[in-house]
Amino acid sequence: MEEILQQVRDGQLTVAEAKTQLATYEDLGFAKVDHHRKKRQGFPEIIYGEGKTTDQILSIMKAILAKKEDVFITRISKEKAETILQEYPELMYHELARILSYQHEPKKPRDGYISVICAGTSDLPVAEEAAVTAEALGSNVKRIYDVGVAGIHRLFDQIEDIQSATVSIVVAGMEGALPSVVGGLVSHPVLAVPTSIGYGANFGGLSALLTMLNSCASGISVVNIDNGFGGAYNAVLIDRMVNRSRY
Repeated sequence: MEEILQQVRDGQLTVAEAKTQLATYEDLGFAKVDHHRKKRQGFPEIIYGEGKTTDQILSIMKAILAKKEDVFITRISKEKAETILQEYPELMYHELARILSYQHEPKKPRDGYISVICAGTSDLPVAEEAAVTAEALGSNVKRIYDVGVAGIHRLFDQIEDIQSATVSIVVAGMEGALPSVVGGLVSHPVLAVPTSIGYGANFGGLSALLTMLNSCASGISVVNIDNGFGGAYNAVLIDRMVNRSRY
């Protein structure tokens, strides 16, 4: 802000140009794009694609690109993504994760990694949403998939990689027991993500959510059902703090 005001004082910027740069958001009528999100939180505004039309997503995306910020769109269908890619082929669509993204420049490398642990193959869309989100926000990710409690030996085969992570995201449906198992084996935070995978009494993921909320293992935090993005965002914040403390 001081730099912008100095530029106005020195005649390098007009008052109108300064007002544009100092604006905290851009009003598109149907959406107010928060251009100061990155300054406050470290990441630009992320677009939730589900429920928005392709034209609405494009308008928000263009406003973000005009500020030379990264674009990250979650829960976007393949059909909408393909339409957008026709106009912006430089974007990348992660079909399993349902994420469309673009980075202006590579993220600076960090030490360590987040482990994304998935109970079963049916949970992969949520696990991949978490993994792709964490990578896009600058963290390294190690994927450890199909290691649910029904065959616990598969998890133990990966235990050294899991214990070496700075934080773990554990994705599970059915009874949702995997985060408790992992939580009892590691010394770092665990972000538990319940999925809606399961038979009728699973209640669309509610039973897994309640299991995770009632975990007897310490150090577990739980996000909403199928919210791989939310688990990843919090894991990245922890990962950033760990990296900051190393320097």
